[in-house]
Amino acid sequence: MPRRKKVSEREVLPDPKFHSIVVTKFINGIMTRGKKSTAEKIFYLALDNIERRGKNNALDVFQKALENVKPILEVKSRRVGGATYQVPIEVNEKRRQALAIRWIINYAKARNEKTMADKLASELIAASNKEGPSIKKREDTHKMAEANKAFAHFRW
Repeated sequence: MPRRKKVSEREVLPDPKFHSIVVTKFINGIMTRGKKSTAEKIFYLALDNIERRGKNNALDVFQKALENVKPILEVKSRRVGGATYQVPIEVNEKRRQALAIRWIINYAKARNEKTMADKLASELIAASNKEGPSIKKREDTHKMAEANKAFAHFRW
């Protein structure tokens, strides 16, 4: 992170199917080795699987899952007088979204279904119902921040 200049944020184009920037960011999170078309196929197949499983609108399930996983608080290490404290801080909106996307994708990869689209669909459904490992990660993060509330005065 540069000390003088402000980092300019790159423009992300909306995806072709839903015209949503959040969907594009999610697809970019899935993408490995620059294979965007493969990542798009995985994401759209996952949404098709969600609709096939009887959920009403797959995009609503996706958005609800993201909202449920977004953390409000997190802890950051601060070094004060030779001791390191875990200081709880509020998470800004961009980082909330980035963490939610990262957690959903990582826990989807760790699932035991056959294809990545099935794994992602299951993780999105679980997260929209406020269950599953990505929700547990959010709860653990909040518990850690709550436990270290005594060090909140070290925030600056």
